[in-house]
Amino acid sequence: MNKVASRNKRHIRVRKHLAGTTARPRLAVYRSSQHIYAQIIDDAQGKTLVAESDMKLEKKGKTKMDISFEIGKKLAEKALKKAIQEVVFDRGGYAYHGRVEKLASGAREGGLKF
Repeated sequence: MNKVASRNKRHIRVRKHLAGTTARPRLAVYRSSQHIYAQIIDDAQGKTLVAESDMKLEKKGKTKMDISFEIGKKLAEKALKKAIQEVVFDRGGYAYHGRVEKLASGAREGGLKF
């Protein structure tokens, strides 16, 4: 089994027990080798409430870890504007380490609770 299939298997296993509600939506993280994406999803309605990625971000002179932290802060800022204060963190089958951890700490510093 390759890395992608293993991650997908872990993600499916975690998602069995994890769901976002209207009161407490899910913060889902996806990272590729070059980019990182995060969205806040209401699974009850099946809608993405807030989304952020590093595609439009100025990256010159920044590490991927710094960019992940900024994405977390920007996502939290957008969420607070929409009156979302608490979320359930879905790490997407990735280890809670590195860029995923930085995104989470940026979101916490931005004001989200999870």
